[in-house]
Amino acid sequence: MPNYWLLKTEPSTYSYADLVKEKKTVWNGVMNPVALRNIGLMKKGDLAFIYHTGDEKAVVGLAEIISDPYPDPKDKSLTIIDVKPRMKLQRPVTLAEIKAEKMFKDFLLVRISRLSVMPVTKIWWDAINQMAME
Repeated sequence: MPNYWLLKTEPSTYSYADLVKEKKTVWNGVMNPVALRNIGLMKKGDLAFIYHTGDEKAVVGLAEIISDPYPDPKDKSLTIIDVKPRMKLQRPVTLAEIKAEKMFKDFLLVRISRLSVMPVTKIWWDAINQMAME
């Protein structure tokens, strides 16, 4: 059974469309200790939402973690993973929509909005996927 995550990216720097075009990428550049710890907990086969920050503030797609965490060759103190796209959501699910639902009150996206890598419970994963189909 996979674990679920949310990975944030600034779409003007690297968007979900870029991931689709490249077919896979190294998820690097994460410096926050809590976010790095979360990357260290990932396993090959886990799934992640890709969240666009900036003006969009929305979950836009699904990705799969295709490697176990490993040290960044450019900076051994950092941990990185490889990801590939799974599918674009039918429609983006905005942060405002997520905040409007009481069930997400403890979601780190709502509580610690600057955190760039965070776990997602199965309940939240299923709810966000359902919201994307409405």
